[in-house]
Amino acid sequence: MARTDFNKLLDAGVHFGHLRRKWNPNMAPYIFGEKKGIHIIDLNKTVVKLDEAASALKSVARSGKKILFVATKKQAKDIVAEKVKATGMPYVTERWSGGMLTNFGTIRRAIKKMAAIDRMKTDGTFDNMSKRERLQVMRQREKMEKNLGSIADLTRQPAALFVVDIVKEHIAVAEARKLNIPVFAMVDTNSDPTLVDFPIPANDDATKSIELIVDVAIAAINEGLEERKNDKSSLPEGEAEETEEGEEVEAEGREEEAN
Repeated sequence: MARTDFNKLLDAGVHFGHLRRKWNPNMAPYIFGEKKGIHIIDLNKTVVKLDEAASALKSVARSGKKILFVATKKQAKDIVAEKVKATGMPYVTERWSGGMLTNFGTIRRAIKKMAAIDRMKTDGTFDNMSKRERLQVMRQREKMEKNLGSIADLTRQPAALFVVDIVKEHIAVAEARKLNIPVFAMVDTNSDPTLVDFPIPANDDATKSIELIVDVAIAAINEGLEERKNDKSSLPEGEAEETEEGEEVEAEGREEEAN
């Protein structure tokens, strides 16, 4: 994994924190100084922490497990949706529904309901419904799609979370902590880095800063996925199929356990 480029972090404004009066004392180890009342993040610390996070993300991806990205603030949502979609990893960019992790069984039932409605459109069920009934069902489907669409293929709890702004996404972080799910996160000077497993000291408000950090995370995940693909291609065909089948059984077992 290549070392993060210090100058790119500088150019993207990753070092700009919040006003001094808004700081969280637990961020002290990551603060270089202050300029015009604004805390400046120590980018040397950011480089170290970002490289650590990237290495761990690569390992998770290589293991075949899912990393759930959470970014509902307007500066981050489009960036995350666009970049994460290509990896096949799940993401939440509209609204975090309380219990999305701690009440995963209910979330899975909602996803199954979406799938059932989709089948109704193709198996002729819609043809036997009135126009009003079809409209009601589709409105229900659209509402679920808005809240859960990006995690529709998540058959089990994610192995990790990647969060942009843990202050805004405090519910998601709290749920992950309760379930011992590792959390990777951008932490600005108003955040508490002790709440996450892999804090990345960075400006979580500027789009360039968010994009750069997410790019590094995505590159690490893609590298892990590529190595996983190569690992599988080197296995005998029967053994590779057995591995896939074992993973599917494990996923189904965990889903039943959650329900």
